Amino acid sequence: MLSERGSFMKGMILGGVFCFVLSLLGSFSPITESKTEDHHHHHVKAASKDELQQLSESRLQELNNQIQISCVIMVQPKNLVYWAAALDTWTKHCDKAEFYTSESSKALEAIDLNEKDDWARLRKALKHAYENAGDIRWFFVAQPSTFAIIENLKYLVLTKNPEQPFYLGKTVKSGELEYVEFNGGIVLSYEALKRLVNVFQDEDKCPERQSALWKLSEDKQLAVCLKFTGVFAENGEDVHGKGLFNSRSVDSLISESMDQNPNNVVKGCCSDMAITFSSMSPNQMQVMMFGVYRLRPYGHDFHDILTFYPPKGSDND
Repeated sequence: MLSERGSFMKGMILGGVFCFVLSLLGSFSPITESKTEDHHHHHVKAASKDELQQLSESRLQELNNQIQISCVIMVQPKNLVYWAAALDTWTKHCDKAEFYTSESSKALEAIDLNEKDDWARLRKALKHAYENAGDIRWFFVAQPSTFAIIENLKYLVLTKNPEQPFYLGKTVKSGELEYVEFNGGIVLSYEALKRLVNVFQDEDKCPERQSALWKLSEDKQLAVCLKFTGVFAENGEDVHGKGLFNSRSVDSLISESMDQNPNNVVKGCCSDMAITFSSMSPNQMQVMMFGVYRLRPYGHDFHDILTFYPPKGSDND
């Protein structure tokens, strides 16, 4: 009887200890940055026409003059045809466009980072863009196979404050990590980029060289580093909630819409204020350039409140 009571008491004590340990583990969080605890992922939408109409003409003009985009395009000599296509098409509409390469090329001009590793090269490019930003407060990071409509990007961030940490694009989730897909383009505000460049100095939080056994893609690693600074991925959308950043080509999206929305293919495909399309061939980029900037249906006027003019003196369509 005594031995049974002793066993019962031991069980009670061990059970209590086990519950206490579980409660400690449940309240433990590996992230020590206090400012990250209250953040909840949300969707960033472009301003509606009604919202813009509430602004005075002077305020609209002020915003128009302030919005400038620095384009950071990551290239390699092996994708020279895509590099050339991006140079000849949409990048002409960036207020500033810099091509960053893994090694120099005699054919096209770029900033040679002399770096083979994708993540280390992206770090160097972003640091260079930040240090040479001047008055520019928005940064767009893209691959050479991405086509971007910069005017639509300006419209998305028009009423957003670049002194707030924005990290925008097409968000996807991998485990517990939410990040912006590189294929669809990555947008960073000045504040987000400033925090990122600062955390580059902390090798524990944001190492330059990753382990060969556990290596993340550069877009995931970017999200990890930004997370330590309290900056989280946000999905860019139009006023109807449709995504603006596409990690696929136009023909791929239209083909899918033809199967899924045969009665309304165009509307089912993409937002009419889309910012990016990815995996575009050089020929497709030229077709997009013609369709976006040259082809006009006579008699149609979209009555847009603002006009984003390309940089002065630029050779653009």
